[in-house]
Amino acid sequence: MTDNKEEMGASLFGRTLDIMEDDPLEEIFALNMGDFISEYLISTDLANKIGKDVRDKASRLKSQLKELVSIYSLDNTLCVLGFNSQDEYVVYNSIAKTLTQILDVDACHIYLTKEFTKGLDFGDKLLGLVGSSIDFNEDIYSKKLGYYADDKSIIVKAFNILEKIQIKDISQIEDFTPIYELNEVNVKSMAIVPIHNNAYVVGVIVIENYKEKTIKRAFMNLLESIGGLFGTSMHLQKAIEETENMIADDSIFAEELQHQRAELTALIGDLGSHQQAFVEKLAKAVDEKGQYKVAHSQNTAELSRKLCRQLGLNEKTTDLVYYAGLLQNIGKITLPESLFTNKGKLSKEDWEKLQNHPNVGVNLLMNINFLSEVIPYIHYHKERWDGGGEPEGLKGNSIPFGSRIIAVADAYTAMTSDRSYRDAMSKEDALNIIKEEAAVKWDPDVVNALFEVLKD
Repeated sequence: MTDNKEEMGASLFGRTLDIMEDDPLEEIFALNMGDFISEYLISTDLANKIGKDVRDKASRLKSQLKELVSIYSLDNTLCVLGFNSQDEYVVYNSIAKTLTQILDVDACHIYLTKEFTKGLDFGDKLLGLVGSSIDFNEDIYSKKLGYYADDKSIIVKAFNILEKIQIKDISQIEDFTPIYELNEVNVKSMAIVPIHNNAYVVGVIVIENYKEKTIKRAFMNLLESIGGLFGTSMHLQKAIEETENMIADDSIFAEELQHQRAELTALIGDLGSHQQAFVEKLAKAVDEKGQYKVAHSQNTAELSRKLCRQLGLNEKTTDLVYYAGLLQNIGKITLPESLFTNKGKLSKEDWEKLQNHPNVGVNLLMNINFLSEVIPYIHYHKERWDGGGEPEGLKGNSIPFGSRIIAVADAYTAMTSDRSYRDAMSKEDALNIIKEEAAVKWDPDVVNALFEVLKD
């Protein structure tokens, strides 16, 4: 496997203890020295036994890797890799359009490095355009839009230094050459966020406005989180491809499989951390846009989690309800901010937009695979215990339990929070209202749990 290990000065056995499960004989065979040792030092029977143990260990490791790959395959993670034709890259256009809605900006473009643009040809360019919020009348990929490594561009700079850059007035910088096809002659302000994790930088997200505008901190933090989530997901998918090749290789050594298992496990842990950070930052962006004076979504999620524990739900269900509590107002992120700053009477059209926001949120979450399990909880959290709610008119126990929990937590948190159009209620007044509406709007068991959680 490695002809240069003796040249590195490493002891034959000294580096085996942590990676070969305290069995130096296993590494002897991994170093292709089995014939020499068995001929001069050990018997044939012992050599055969050791060889079988090594093969069995490789088989066990391959089984473990297969299980990891099956769980974290393209179908079960944030699917932004594995495309082989330009038709499949349309997903990036959808992502770019969603970001323009979320951030209330004029345009979004996504660039990736050559390593992650299979099926597209960008020649020698460092970054190639794979997605845009702009609708084109022609094949945009045939134009091979992007940037070379030596381009004096603010976009290349952000990619190289791995830092977000925001420019309020683009006319004040010299290193911006507009791309005509992307309508960049009209750009007045922009933000660039690298797509990367600790080991890989894979591209950039470019946000543009046709007027001078500063993107709020909550939205910039969300963009950074998306960059980290995409970068880690793409690194994981690349590692999965490598793992599948190793599983199919009959000559692979156990040591190599162990290293791959360690890398895959670490990436899976990183992905989980990025997913949680993404959900929390998305919730903060929702609250920012909804003009909440407190972290409404976070408070709803925390109260939902306490209710789950009071009701004796298991940890997985509790986590899903927590995420759903964070995101139960996600539909609001795609609505214009003006709807939430309006202190006057809303028009019928605006009111319908607000009333229908759970459905908008469900559509967004359906495009983020790892959040799919929270969709039912969000989708039905506007149902009522008496069957008079939306969207399906479900009644009583037919409403998902998680939805019933979020409904109560959301109502209490909203009542006790200041809004742009009213002051917060007292704890006592809010609880009295919820108690009166138990078995009408709310599940009585959840209401009882709320009183237990909030009692002094």
